[in-house]
Amino acid sequence: MQWRSLQRSKKMNEFLQYLSSERRYSKRTFEIYRYDLQQFEAFLKSAYDTVDFNTVKTPQIRTWLAELKNDGLSETTINGKLTALKSFYRYQLKREKIKINPTVGIVRLKQKKRLPIYVQERQIHNLLSEIYDQDDFESVRNRVIIEFFYATGARVSELINLKNQDIDSEQKTVKFFGKGSKERIVPLTEAVSSLLSSYQKIKTDGLPQSTEYLFVDLKNKPLTQQKVYKIVQTFLMQTPIDKRSPHVLRHTFATHLLNNGADLNAVKELLGHSSLAATQVYTHNSIEKLKQNYKTAHPRA
Repeated sequence: MQWRSLQRSKKMNEFLQYLSSERRYSKRTFEIYRYDLQQFEAFLKSAYDTVDFNTVKTPQIRTWLAELKNDGLSETTINGKLTALKSFYRYQLKREKIKINPTVGIVRLKQKKRLPIYVQERQIHNLLSEIYDQDDFESVRNRVIIEFFYATGARVSELINLKNQDIDSEQKTVKFFGKGSKERIVPLTEAVSSLLSSYQKIKTDGLPQSTEYLFVDLKNKPLTQQKVYKIVQTFLMQTPIDKRSPHVLRHTFATHLLNNGADLNAVKELLGHSSLAATQVYTHNSIEKLKQNYKTAHPRA
């Protein structure tokens, strides 16, 4: 079902202003909430000939969610829209605009668990073992970036914001500032440390001016996320996986550590996760590997 767009109501404007000024939501999140609420308002007008949020009853919301499902939207997308609506009505209740929150009792749709996509150990070993005889700045930099992702599990935002001072060449560690500016120290392998030294020498000798950023382009400007994505996508083109991104290398880092016996809490700290639940998703891949080994090795499997 397609619903006609409507201009924002006063109630919606007040709520969006609250998200922007008090909650300080990002522009992207703000726009998502705005769109979802406008879509629900348009649905109310189309289905019930009303645009008054405060007269809405629970069955009307359930009908909207059902229409979204019939339109082919995923459980994840629908749950996002429900989150926006729940947030809006909590705001209305807190400010005594309504007496009953119509979203209470409406539960999120069950989402299919998707295991993280990662590169098999043999595949990434083969790719990283290939002989690289190019010694120009960009080739060396790109090689370091790939090795760096796989050796540290860095997020792309963390990598592009790395400063020269964040690398401790003596201790062979790197300091990341993750989500919420949370600091963590991750060790570097001998191979990555050696590659970094070579890269930094080429960078110092070949580029016209110094910069505090570790990974830069030929103009000594910090790399963009889009550029890093292209570097990783080019590298992963030889793998059979469908998704090729820096986060796949982060997944690969975590999965390979756990597959080889690393402690779950240690992997949590290396990834910079705030809770163990976020790290546990990688254990599913380890279990799948155990199952495969079991089927191969057990006489009765």
